[in-house]
Amino acid sequence: MDTVPFWVQFLALFLLILCSAFFAMAETALMAANRYRLRHEAKRGSRKAITTLWLLERTDKLLSLVLIANTLFNAAATALVTSIAIQAFGHDDNVITLSTGGVAFLLIVFAEISPKVIGATFPEKIALPTSMVLKPLMSLSKPVIWFVNLFVSMLLKLFGIKAGSHAHDTRLSPEELRSIVLEGGNFIPQKHKSILLNLFDLETISVEDIMTPRSQVEALDLEMPVAEIMRELTTCYHNKLPVYEGEINRIVGILHVRKAVALLNQEDEITHQHLRAMLTTPYFIPRDTRLFTQLQYFQENKERLGIIVDEYGEVQGLVTLDDIIEEMIGEFTTSTPSAAKADSFGWDAQGECLLDGATPLRDVNKRLGLNFPLDGPKTLNGMLLELLQEIPDAPISLKVEQCIVEVVQVHDQAIKVVKLRRPAAR
Repeated sequence: MDTVPFWVQFLALFLLILCSAFFAMAETALMAANRYRLRHEAKRGSRKAITTLWLLERTDKLLSLVLIANTLFNAAATALVTSIAIQAFGHDDNVITLSTGGVAFLLIVFAEISPKVIGATFPEKIALPTSMVLKPLMSLSKPVIWFVNLFVSMLLKLFGIKAGSHAHDTRLSPEELRSIVLEGGNFIPQKHKSILLNLFDLETISVEDIMTPRSQVEALDLEMPVAEIMRELTTCYHNKLPVYEGEINRIVGILHVRKAVALLNQEDEITHQHLRAMLTTPYFIPRDTRLFTQLQYFQENKERLGIIVDEYGEVQGLVTLDDIIEEMIGEFTTSTPSAAKADSFGWDAQGECLLDGATPLRDVNKRLGLNFPLDGPKTLNGMLLELLQEIPDAPISLKVEQCIVEVVQVHDQAIKVVKLRRPAAR
Protein backbone atom coordinates (compact mmCIF):
# COMPACT_ATOMS: atom_id res chain seq x y z
CA MET A 1 0.00 0.00 0.00
CA ASP A 2 3.00 2.30 0.48
CA THR A 3 3.40 2.62 -3.31
CA VAL A 4 -0.28 3.44 -3.94
CA PRO A 5 -0.94 7.19 -4.11
CA PHE A 6 -3.17 8.65 -1.42
CA TRP A 7 -5.68 9.92 -3.97
CA VAL A 8 -6.17 6.38 -5.31
CA GLN A 9 -6.72 5.09 -1.78
CA PHE A 10 -9.25 7.84 -1.03
CA LEU A 11 -11.01 7.12 -4.33
CA ALA A 12 -11.18 3.44 -3.37
CA LEU A 13 -12.59 4.43 0.05
CA PHE A 14 -15.25 6.55 -1.65
CA LEU A 15 -16.22 3.64 -3.93
CA LEU A 16 -16.40 1.22 -1.01
CA ILE A 17 -18.73 3.54 0.92
CA LEU A 18 -20.80 4.08 -2.25
CA CYS A 19 -21.17 0.31 -2.80
CA SER A 20 -22.11 -0.20 0.86
CA ALA A 21 -24.70 2.57 0.56
CA PHE A 22 -26.12 0.95 -2.59
CA PHE A 23 -26.77 -2.38 -0.87
CA ALA A 24 -28.21 -0.72 2.26
CA MET A 25 -30.57 1.40 0.15
CA ALA A 26 -31.56 -1.57 -2.03
CA GLU A 27 -32.32 -3.74 0.99
CA THR A 28 -34.61 -1.13 2.59
CA ALA A 29 -36.36 -0.29 -0.69
CA LEU A 30 -37.06 -3.95 -1.50
CA MET A 31 -38.43 -4.68 1.96
CA ALA A 32 -40.59 -1.53 1.93
CA ALA A 33 -41.90 -1.94 -1.64
CA ASN A 34 -45.65 -2.39 -2.06
CA ARG A 35 -46.03 -5.96 -3.33
CA TYR A 36 -49.56 -5.36 -4.60
CA ARG A 37 -48.34 -2.46 -6.73
CA LEU A 38 -45.45 -4.59 -7.95
CA ARG A 39 -47.84 -7.40 -8.91
CA HIS A 40 -49.98 -4.90 -10.79
CA GLU A 41 -46.93 -3.66 -12.73
CA ALA A 42 -45.83 -7.26 -13.36
CA LYS A 43 -49.24 -8.10 -14.86
CA ARG A 44 -48.77 -5.15 -17.19
CA GLY A 45 -45.53 -6.75 -18.40
CA SER A 46 -42.94 -4.71 -16.48
CA ARG A 47 -39.68 -6.70 -16.57
CA LYS A 48 -38.30 -4.78 -13.59
CA ALA A 49 -41.39 -5.57 -11.49
CA ILE A 50 -41.19 -9.25 -12.43
CA THR A 51 -37.51 -9.33 -11.41
CA THR A 52 -38.25 -7.53 -8.14
CA LEU A 53 -40.99 -10.03 -7.24
CA TRP A 54 -38.63 -12.88 -8.13
CA LEU A 55 -36.11 -11.51 -5.62
CA LEU A 56 -38.75 -10.98 -2.93
CA GLU A 57 -39.84 -14.60 -3.29
CA ARG A 58 -36.29 -15.55 -2.25
CA THR A 59 -35.99 -13.28 0.75
CA ASP A 60 -33.46 -15.49 2.57
CA LYS A 61 -31.04 -15.50 -0.38
CA LEU A 62 -31.63 -11.82 -1.07
CA LEU A 63 -30.85 -10.79 2.51
CA SER A 64 -27.79 -13.04 2.53
CA LEU A 65 -26.44 -11.38 -0.62
CA VAL A 66 -27.09 -7.85 0.66
CA LEU A 67 -25.67 -8.42 4.14
CA ILE A 68 -22.60 -10.31 2.91
CA ALA A 69 -21.81 -7.54 0.42
CA ASN A 70 -22.51 -4.81 2.97
CA THR A 71 -20.32 -6.42 5.60
CA LEU A 72 -17.44 -6.99 3.18
CA PHE A 73 -17.51 -3.42 1.90
CA ASN A 74 -17.70 -1.96 5.42
CA ALA A 75 -14.82 -4.15 6.62
CA ALA A 76 -12.73 -3.21 3.58
CA ALA A 77 -13.43 0.50 4.18
CA THR A 78 -12.38 0.20 7.84
CA ALA A 79 -9.18 -1.62 6.90
CA LEU A 80 -8.35 0.94 4.21
CA VAL A 81 -8.82 3.92 6.54
CA THR A 82 -6.62 2.23 9.16
CA SER A 83 -3.94 1.64 6.52
CA ILE A 84 -4.08 5.29 5.38
CA ALA A 85 -3.78 6.49 8.98
CA ILE A 86 -0.73 4.28 9.63
CA GLN A 87 0.94 5.49 6.44
CA ALA A 88 0.34 9.11 7.31
CA PHE A 89 0.99 9.12 11.09
CA GLY A 90 2.73 5.83 11.91
CA HIS A 91 1.73 3.15 14.41
CA ASP A 92 0.13 5.45 16.94
CA ASP A 93 -2.67 3.89 18.98
CA ASN A 94 -4.48 7.18 19.33
CA VAL A 95 -4.41 7.78 15.58
CA ILE A 96 -5.72 4.26 14.85
CA THR A 97 -8.53 4.72 17.39
CA LEU A 98 -9.49 8.08 15.90
CA SER A 99 -9.40 6.71 12.35
CA THR A 100 -11.62 3.77 13.36
CA GLY A 101 -14.11 6.16 14.97
CA GLY A 102 -14.01 8.41 11.91
CA VAL A 103 -14.72 5.61 9.44
CA ALA A 104 -17.50 4.32 11.69
CA PHE A 105 -19.13 7.75 11.58
CA LEU A 106 -18.79 7.91 7.79
CA LEU A 107 -20.32 4.46 7.38
CA ILE A 108 -23.21 5.18 9.75
CA VAL A 109 -24.10 8.48 8.05
CA PHE A 110 -23.30 7.81 4.39
CA ALA A 111 -23.57 4.02 4.08
CA GLU A 112 -26.40 3.19 6.51
CA ILE A 113 -28.81 5.85 7.73
CA SER A 114 -28.95 8.18 4.71
CA PRO A 115 -29.33 5.47 2.03
CA LYS A 116 -31.87 3.55 4.11
CA VAL A 117 -33.97 6.69 4.62
CA ILE A 118 -33.87 7.30 0.87
CA GLY A 119 -34.81 3.66 0.21
CA ALA A 120 -37.76 3.85 2.59
CA THR A 121 -38.92 7.16 1.07
CA PHE A 122 -38.88 5.98 -2.56
CA PRO A 123 -39.25 2.18 -2.30
CA GLU A 124 -40.66 1.31 -5.74
CA LYS A 125 -38.52 3.88 -7.61
CA ILE A 126 -35.36 2.35 -6.13
CA ALA A 127 -36.37 -1.31 -5.85
CA LEU A 128 -37.23 -1.69 -9.54
CA PRO A 129 -33.87 -0.60 -11.05
CA THR A 130 -31.69 -2.09 -8.28
CA SER A 131 -33.35 -5.50 -8.76
CA MET A 132 -31.84 -5.64 -12.26
CA VAL A 133 -28.38 -5.42 -10.61
CA LEU A 134 -29.06 -7.72 -7.66
CA LYS A 135 -30.45 -10.64 -9.68
CA PRO A 136 -27.25 -11.32 -11.67
CA LEU A 137 -25.18 -10.72 -8.52
CA MET A 138 -27.26 -13.35 -6.73
CA SER A 139 -26.55 -15.85 -9.50
CA LEU A 140 -22.80 -15.13 -9.33
CA SER A 141 -22.74 -15.39 -5.54
CA LYS A 142 -24.67 -18.68 -5.25
CA PRO A 143 -21.75 -20.69 -3.78
CA VAL A 144 -21.01 -18.04 -1.13
CA ILE A 145 -24.69 -17.60 -0.28
CA TRP A 146 -25.17 -21.38 0.00
CA PHE A 147 -22.16 -21.68 2.31
CA VAL A 148 -23.34 -18.87 4.60
CA ASN A 149 -26.97 -20.05 4.63
CA LEU A 150 -25.80 -23.52 5.62
CA PHE A 151 -24.60 -22.19 8.96
CA VAL A 152 -27.63 -19.88 9.27
CA SER A 153 -30.10 -22.75 8.80
CA MET A 154 -28.24 -24.83 11.38
CA LEU A 155 -28.43 -21.96 13.87
CA LEU A 156 -32.16 -21.45 13.22
CA LYS A 157 -32.86 -25.16 13.70
CA LEU A 158 -31.04 -24.96 17.00
CA PHE A 159 -33.62 -22.38 18.13
CA GLY A 160 -36.54 -24.27 16.58
CA ILE A 161 -37.21 -21.71 13.85
CA LYS A 162 -38.30 -22.91 10.42
CA ALA A 163 -36.95 -20.53 7.81
CA GLY A 164 -39.48 -19.11 5.37
CA SER A 165 -42.50 -20.63 7.13
CA HIS A 166 -44.40 -17.31 6.96
CA ALA A 167 -42.55 -15.69 4.08
CA HIS A 168 -45.32 -16.16 1.51
CA ASP A 169 -48.34 -15.63 3.76
CA THR A 170 -49.55 -12.33 2.30
CA ARG A 171 -53.26 -12.93 2.81
CA LEU A 172 -55.16 -10.06 4.35
CA SER A 173 -58.11 -10.18 6.71
CA PRO A 174 -61.28 -8.18 5.87
CA GLU A 175 -60.33 -5.61 8.52
CA GLU A 176 -56.85 -5.21 6.99
CA LEU A 177 -58.43 -4.75 3.55
CA ARG A 178 -60.78 -2.18 5.06
CA SER A 179 -57.78 -0.29 6.46
CA ILE A 180 -56.12 -0.32 3.02
CA VAL A 181 -59.26 1.17 1.46
CA LEU A 182 -59.58 3.81 4.19
CA GLU A 183 -55.94 4.80 3.73
CA GLY A 184 -56.25 4.91 -0.05
CA GLY A 185 -56.44 8.69 0.13
CA ASN A 186 -56.89 10.43 -3.21
CA PHE A 187 -56.02 7.27 -5.14
CA ILE A 188 -59.59 5.95 -4.65
CA PRO A 189 -62.56 8.25 -5.42
CA GLN A 190 -64.81 8.79 -2.40
CA LYS A 191 -67.79 7.10 -4.07
CA HIS A 192 -65.71 4.02 -4.94
CA LYS A 193 -64.31 3.93 -1.42
CA SER A 194 -67.83 4.01 0.02
CA ILE A 195 -68.91 1.09 -2.19
CA LEU A 196 -65.89 -0.99 -1.21
CA LEU A 197 -66.50 -0.36 2.49
CA ASN A 198 -70.16 -1.33 2.06
CA LEU A 199 -69.06 -4.59 0.43
CA PHE A 200 -67.07 -5.50 3.54
CA ASP A 201 -70.19 -4.85 5.64
CA LEU A 202 -72.23 -7.41 3.69
CA GLU A 203 -70.61 -10.19 5.72
CA THR A 204 -71.65 -8.62 9.04
CA ILE A 205 -75.13 -7.30 8.18
CA SER A 206 -78.16 -9.60 8.08
CA VAL A 207 -81.27 -9.28 5.93
CA GLU A 208 -83.14 -8.22 9.08
CA ASP A 209 -81.07 -5.01 9.14
CA ILE A 210 -82.33 -3.77 5.77
CA MET A 211 -85.73 -5.47 5.42
CA THR A 212 -89.03 -3.69 5.00
CA PRO A 213 -90.69 -4.51 8.33
CA ARG A 214 -93.90 -6.48 8.48
CA SER A 215 -95.99 -3.43 9.42
CA GLN A 216 -94.89 -1.64 6.23
CA VAL A 217 -95.17 -4.58 3.84
CA GLU A 218 -97.79 -4.04 1.12
CA ALA A 219 -99.51 -7.36 0.51
CA LEU A 220 -102.82 -8.73 -0.86
CA ASP A 221 -105.38 -10.76 1.05
CA LEU A 222 -107.01 -13.35 -1.22
CA GLU A 223 -110.05 -13.41 1.06
CA MET A 224 -110.97 -9.87 0.00
CA PRO A 225 -113.50 -9.36 -2.81
CA VAL A 226 -111.95 -9.49 -6.28
CA ALA A 227 -113.05 -5.94 -7.08
CA GLU A 228 -111.23 -4.61 -4.04
CA ILE A 229 -108.12 -6.65 -4.90
CA MET A 230 -108.06 -5.27 -8.45
CA ARG A 231 -108.53 -1.72 -7.12
CA GLU A 232 -105.47 -2.17 -4.90
CA LEU A 233 -103.48 -3.58 -7.80
CA THR A 234 -104.23 -0.58 -10.03
CA THR A 235 -102.94 1.84 -7.36
CA CYS A 236 -99.95 -0.28 -6.34
CA TYR A 237 -96.42 1.14 -6.75
CA HIS A 238 -94.69 -2.27 -6.67
CA ASN A 239 -94.14 -4.79 -9.43
CA LYS A 240 -94.53 -7.84 -7.18
CA LEU A 241 -96.69 -8.33 -4.11
CA PRO A 242 -96.88 -11.08 -1.49
CA VAL A 243 -100.30 -12.71 -1.36
CA TYR A 244 -101.78 -14.27 1.79
CA GLU A 245 -105.01 -15.80 2.98
CA GLY A 246 -106.64 -14.29 6.04
CA GLU A 247 -103.48 -13.15 7.86
CA ILE A 248 -100.01 -12.33 6.66
CA ASN A 249 -98.32 -15.38 8.20
CA ARG A 250 -100.21 -17.53 5.67
CA ILE A 251 -98.43 -16.33 2.51
CA VAL A 252 -99.40 -18.50 -0.47
CA GLY A 253 -97.44 -16.88 -3.28
CA ILE A 254 -96.07 -13.83 -5.06
CA LEU A 255 -98.20 -11.99 -7.60
CA HIS A 256 -96.78 -10.18 -10.63
CA VAL A 257 -98.80 -6.96 -10.60
CA ARG A 258 -98.55 -6.12 -14.31
CA LYS A 259 -99.76 -9.55 -15.36
CA ALA A 260 -102.67 -9.31 -12.92
CA VAL A 261 -103.68 -5.84 -14.14
CA ALA A 262 -103.66 -7.18 -17.70
CA LEU A 263 -106.66 -9.34 -16.72
CA LEU A 264 -108.77 -6.17 -16.69
CA ASN A 265 -108.64 -6.11 -20.51
CA GLN A 266 -110.25 -9.53 -20.75
CA GLU A 267 -113.96 -9.94 -21.28
CA ASP A 268 -114.27 -12.87 -18.86
CA GLU A 269 -115.09 -12.13 -15.24
CA ILE A 270 -112.02 -12.18 -13.00
CA THR A 271 -112.14 -14.66 -10.13
CA HIS A 272 -109.94 -15.67 -7.23
CA GLN A 273 -108.93 -18.73 -9.25
CA HIS A 274 -107.52 -16.49 -12.00
CA LEU A 275 -105.37 -14.67 -9.46
CA ARG A 276 -104.34 -17.86 -7.69
CA ALA A 277 -103.20 -19.37 -11.00
CA MET A 278 -100.82 -16.43 -11.51
CA LEU A 279 -99.05 -16.85 -8.18
CA THR A 280 -95.42 -17.95 -8.07
CA THR A 281 -93.92 -19.91 -5.19
CA PRO A 282 -92.91 -17.62 -2.31
CA TYR A 283 -89.23 -17.55 -1.38
CA PHE A 284 -88.60 -17.57 2.37
CA ILE A 285 -85.44 -16.36 4.11
CA PRO A 286 -84.30 -16.86 7.74
CA ARG A 287 -83.98 -13.44 9.33
CA ASP A 288 -80.34 -13.90 10.42
CA THR A 289 -79.08 -14.64 6.87
CA ARG A 290 -76.06 -12.49 5.99
CA LEU A 291 -76.49 -10.06 3.11
CA PHE A 292 -73.62 -11.42 1.04
CA THR A 293 -74.95 -14.96 1.43
CA GLN A 294 -78.44 -13.81 0.46
CA LEU A 295 -77.08 -12.01 -2.59
CA GLN A 296 -75.59 -15.31 -3.72
CA TYR A 297 -78.88 -17.13 -3.01
CA PHE A 298 -80.81 -14.58 -5.08
CA GLN A 299 -78.40 -15.15 -7.95
CA GLU A 300 -78.46 -18.96 -7.70
CA ASN A 301 -82.26 -19.20 -7.35
CA LYS A 302 -83.04 -16.47 -9.92
CA GLU A 303 -85.11 -14.61 -7.30
CA ARG A 304 -85.54 -10.90 -6.64
CA LEU A 305 -87.82 -10.87 -3.59
CA GLY A 306 -87.78 -12.88 -0.39
CA ILE A 307 -90.08 -13.13 2.64
CA ILE A 308 -88.16 -12.97 5.92
CA VAL A 309 -89.35 -15.31 8.67
CA ASP A 310 -88.23 -15.94 12.24
CA GLU A 311 -87.52 -19.26 13.97
CA TYR A 312 -91.27 -19.86 14.42
CA GLY A 313 -92.04 -19.29 10.75
CA GLU A 314 -93.77 -15.97 11.36
CA VAL A 315 -93.32 -13.24 8.76
CA GLN A 316 -91.00 -10.44 9.88
CA GLY A 317 -90.75 -8.47 6.64
CA LEU A 318 -89.41 -8.72 3.12
CA VAL A 319 -86.19 -7.93 1.29
CA THR A 320 -85.51 -7.44 -2.40
CA LEU A 321 -82.46 -7.63 -4.60
CA ASP A 322 -82.70 -3.86 -5.01
CA ASP A 323 -82.42 -3.44 -1.22
CA ILE A 324 -79.11 -5.31 -1.17
CA ILE A 325 -77.75 -3.44 -4.19
CA GLU A 326 -78.68 -0.12 -2.59
CA GLU A 327 -76.88 -1.20 0.56
CA MET A 328 -73.72 -1.64 -1.55
CA ILE A 329 -73.80 1.36 -3.88
CA GLY A 330 -76.22 3.73 -2.19
CA GLU A 331 -79.84 4.54 -2.93
CA PHE A 332 -80.65 4.92 -6.61
CA THR A 333 -84.43 4.46 -6.72
CA THR A 334 -87.53 4.62 -4.55
CA SER A 335 -90.61 2.47 -4.83
CA THR A 336 -93.27 4.86 -3.54
CA PRO A 337 -93.69 8.59 -2.95
CA SER A 338 -94.00 7.85 0.77
CA ALA A 339 -90.68 6.06 0.68
CA ALA A 340 -89.06 9.00 -1.04
CA LYS A 341 -90.43 11.31 1.62
CA ALA A 342 -89.22 9.04 4.42
CA ASP A 343 -85.75 8.84 2.92
CA SER A 344 -85.27 12.61 2.79
CA PHE A 345 -84.92 13.33 6.50
CA GLY A 346 -82.10 15.39 7.99
CA TRP A 347 -81.29 18.03 10.62
CA ASP A 348 -83.20 21.28 10.30
CA ALA A 349 -81.89 24.78 11.08
CA GLN A 350 -82.61 24.28 14.79
CA GLY A 351 -80.68 21.03 14.90
CA GLU A 352 -83.82 18.90 15.18
CA CYS A 353 -85.25 16.02 13.16
CA LEU A 354 -88.77 14.57 13.26
CA LEU A 355 -88.91 10.85 12.41
CA ASP A 356 -91.31 7.96 12.19
CA GLY A 357 -90.83 5.47 15.02
CA ALA A 358 -90.41 2.68 12.46
CA THR A 359 -87.33 4.32 10.91
CA PRO A 360 -84.40 1.83 10.88
CA LEU A 361 -81.57 2.76 13.23
CA ARG A 362 -78.99 2.08 10.51
CA ASP A 363 -80.61 4.76 8.31
CA VAL A 364 -80.69 7.19 11.25
CA ASN A 365 -76.98 6.63 11.95
CA LYS A 366 -76.05 7.01 8.29
CA ARG A 367 -78.07 10.12 7.52
CA LEU A 368 -77.70 11.97 10.81
CA GLY A 369 -74.18 10.92 11.77
CA LEU A 370 -75.30 9.31 15.05
CA ASN A 371 -74.10 6.19 16.86
CA PHE A 372 -77.23 4.45 18.09
CA PRO A 373 -76.53 0.80 19.00
CA LEU A 374 -77.29 -1.68 16.21
CA ASP A 375 -76.79 -4.99 18.04
CA GLY A 376 -80.32 -5.04 19.45
CA PRO A 377 -83.58 -3.54 18.13
CA LYS A 378 -83.53 -2.38 14.52
CA THR A 379 -85.88 0.64 14.70
CA LEU A 380 -86.24 3.79 16.79
CA ASN A 381 -89.46 2.39 18.27
CA GLY A 382 -87.75 -0.86 19.28
CA MET A 383 -84.73 0.91 20.79
CA LEU A 384 -86.88 3.25 22.88
CA LEU A 385 -89.18 0.47 24.12
CA GLU A 386 -86.16 -1.56 25.16
CA LEU A 387 -84.62 1.39 27.02
CA LEU A 388 -87.86 2.47 28.71
CA GLN A 389 -89.06 -1.09 29.45
CA GLU A 390 -92.63 0.13 28.92
CA ILE A 391 -94.89 1.87 26.45
CA PRO A 392 -94.45 5.56 27.35
CA ASP A 393 -97.08 8.22 27.77
CA ALA A 394 -95.99 10.94 25.37
CA PRO A 395 -94.22 13.26 25.68
CA ILE A 396 -91.06 11.90 27.31
CA SER A 397 -87.36 12.56 26.61
CA LEU A 398 -84.15 10.64 27.20
CA LYS A 399 -80.53 10.87 26.13
CA VAL A 400 -79.10 8.13 23.91
CA GLU A 401 -75.47 8.35 22.78
CA GLN A 402 -75.37 12.12 23.51
CA CYS A 403 -78.52 12.68 21.43
CA ILE A 404 -81.76 13.92 23.03
CA VAL A 405 -84.64 11.68 21.91
CA GLU A 406 -88.19 12.90 22.54
CA VAL A 407 -91.23 10.66 22.15
CA VAL A 408 -93.83 12.87 20.44
CA GLN A 409 -96.67 10.46 19.64
CA VAL A 410 -97.67 6.97 20.80
CA HIS A 411 -100.41 4.97 19.10
CA ASP A 412 -101.48 1.31 19.08
CA GLN A 413 -98.83 0.21 21.58
CA ALA A 414 -96.03 1.67 19.45
CA ILE A 415 -94.06 4.91 19.31
CA LYS A 416 -95.18 6.60 16.09
CA VAL A 417 -93.31 9.93 16.06
CA VAL A 418 -89.90 10.79 17.53
CA LYS A 419 -88.00 14.08 17.64
CA LEU A 420 -84.19 14.02 17.74
CA ARG A 421 -81.98 16.92 18.83
CA ARG A 422 -78.50 17.09 17.41
CA PRO A 423 -75.72 16.32 19.98
CA ALA A 424 -73.66 19.32 20.99
CA ALA A 425 -70.30 19.54 19.21
CA ARG A 426 -67.42 18.33 21.37
